[in-house]
Amino acid sequence: MNWGLFRLAVAGSRSAYGRLTGIAGGVAVGVCLLSLLWGGANGLQARDDRGAWLRETGHPSVSDSIDASGVAAPIPLTQETVLMRSNGLEIFRDQLIERRDFAALPSTTVSTPGIGSPPEFGSYYASPALQRLIESTPRDQLGDRFGEFAGVINDAALPGPDSLVVITGASEAELRKSGNASLVSDFTSNPYGGSAASYTTVLLVGAIAVFFPVLLLISIVTDLGAAQRRERFATLRLIGASPGTVSRIAAVEIAIPSLIGAAIGLALAVMLKPATAQIPINGTRMFAADLHTGLAANVAVVAVVVVASALVAAIRTARADVGPLGVTRVVHEKKPTIWRTVPLVMGLAFMTLAVVLIRVLNFRLPWLESTLLVVGFMMVLAGIVVIGPWLTRMVSRMGQRQARSAAAIVAASRIQKTPAATFRSVSGLVIAVFVVSVFAGASSILESTESPQPRPGLMQPTSLHATVGSGETQVRVGKAALAAKELPGILSATIGYGSAVLSDRGAGPELYFRASEARALGFEDIPAAETVAVDSAFLYFWTAQPLVLTAAPDGTLAGLVPVVIVVDTDGTPEAMDRARTALSRSGVTATPASSPSDFHLQSSKRLIQGLAVLAYLGMFVAVAIAGLSLAVGTASAILDRQRVLGLMRLMGMPASILRRIIAREAAVPLLSVLLLSIGLGFLTAWLMVTAINDAYQLSWPEPGYFIALALSLLLALSAVIATFGLIRRTTSVTATRFE
Repeated sequence: MNWGLFRLAVAGSRSAYGRLTGIAGGVAVGVCLLSLLWGGANGLQARDDRGAWLRETGHPSVSDSIDASGVAAPIPLTQETVLMRSNGLEIFRDQLIERRDFAALPSTTVSTPGIGSPPEFGSYYASPALQRLIESTPRDQLGDRFGEFAGVINDAALPGPDSLVVITGASEAELRKSGNASLVSDFTSNPYGGSAASYTTVLLVGAIAVFFPVLLLISIVTDLGAAQRRERFATLRLIGASPGTVSRIAAVEIAIPSLIGAAIGLALAVMLKPATAQIPINGTRMFAADLHTGLAANVAVVAVVVVASALVAAIRTARADVGPLGVTRVVHEKKPTIWRTVPLVMGLAFMTLAVVLIRVLNFRLPWLESTLLVVGFMMVLAGIVVIGPWLTRMVSRMGQRQARSAAAIVAASRIQKTPAATFRSVSGLVIAVFVVSVFAGASSILESTESPQPRPGLMQPTSLHATVGSGETQVRVGKAALAAKELPGILSATIGYGSAVLSDRGAGPELYFRASEARALGFEDIPAAETVAVDSAFLYFWTAQPLVLTAAPDGTLAGLVPVVIVVDTDGTPEAMDRARTALSRSGVTATPASSPSDFHLQSSKRLIQGLAVLAYLGMFVAVAIAGLSLAVGTASAILDRQRVLGLMRLMGMPASILRRIIAREAAVPLLSVLLLSIGLGFLTAWLMVTAINDAYQLSWPEPGYFIALALSLLLALSAVIATFGLIRRTTSVTATRFE
């Protein structure tokens, strides 16, 4: 390639250098976001891998055979196994604590993640964040639940620096008596359990949803000043440059600022990664090292961006067919047809097919489901961009018939001739609205189920209950209840009786309480009897309808065993945590105490709550990119028509009318596809949610969604207004005479 021709094509004016600077800046922003998103994906994977051991459920600790007394025989501990109780989640001030209790032989060979050998009886290992919390909190509210501190858990076994994890040492007898211990010989490396396909699908869709606007931004900025470049290339053709030479010059012209911008973007990403790691997702931040992308990934990002930008520039130049006699002042585009609806329709069809296979035909094939949903989502995204010019031209044609002003006629005429170029300016914002709608729709399922309001006949939100372990005597349980009742902020401690140990969803049809203690449970209508009965569903937050007490025959309690302790508090956080700690250290409970107020912390919602944070982060990124894309696209459109707009000024058209033309050219394509993007966003969210779990229902989006929409429109208005100064500068008499 002749470098003299290259300098002639690229250098020569302040506007040329400004255009190249704009390309480099836009690519820098895009590459920075790509690198951060790639690092975020790596960080989520690394975090989930480190926390995979917390999903280990082990094997049954009792055999299938039943002895003469009707009890299943325990499977003895060996050197190759440990006894582990995954007894749910400890709760402290609305924070979840992952607790695992271990018992093992002194000669065990099983390595416990993060600590090595299992802790000794009565001691515990805690994550650094939890240990700081324990040390800053009175022991009767938290620390007494676990025993004596033995050390901290290594970061290699923690999802993040804010993870609250505790590993305690217990006796074999205590764990077997709880009824929910299991034998473990090794710890799982699968961080998702049975929901691996759903989890991966959601992350892939989220990544694509954020990546796509970034790619649009890079595409828009690399097309800055296209008309000026075509004129310079025509000059090169006039002095003898071949079409191939011109295409190569165009490729190099874009490749150099793209390379510089990509390098700057990677440097920005490195500087921003420590701040990015501070974003809490699913209750914890990431370790800064989790966001590391590696040299190979960075080189791949730079290479793909530079090569793609150069190829696109070369292809665009070749297709423009720049001849030695110059180029047409206005490039007319091929008229878009209804065939542009095909990608969008196919994308929706793929996602609908996934829902039909899963929910209607009950046909489960995880790899096929994930493929249909992800590919369908990608086609919907691409389909919106493809169908945009066609819808824009249709709306513009209708507007042209009603045009009554010069601005309306000029804008409609330009849109009719170049619908694709017109829509390209707002495509980033249209995609942002779609992405925001998808995220808002998917996040709205968080509010679709609310905990029941406190009423008589339901467990009160200021109360807690803990199930009693098997084989516990009336004396031990009574002492534990009495000790809890004497603590500050504890109003009552009531023992419930039944015929068997409670499971996680009740022991059977009824629980029995002394009638004199029933009022402390929140009941008002108490039968005149010594003992009253209520359905065991009373204990659980998913019970929505108030339950009624019934009278039980006198002497009923004589044949029953203690199965639950219900503690009522004054509702203060200190009293609630004091009650939890008292029940935990009593040694008679099988599970941590729980309360109806813990509803929003239940494990069935935790994954979605964590992903909701990503959803709102995705909204912010998409909207910010959209605003930048619209500003760049609108400025590019003005620069490409600098001569035409300047001639209009010379003929006497006021600058105010030119501003109205530009505003209309941005508003028409935006409004043409805006409602479609919103509708498709919520439809896509519904298809995704239904395919993953039909138990969830979309609800009215949160106020944050409408704020995001308003912010998008505000950014659109600001981006258009920001170009008004550019109109005045580029259409002045001096600038037009130079052109």
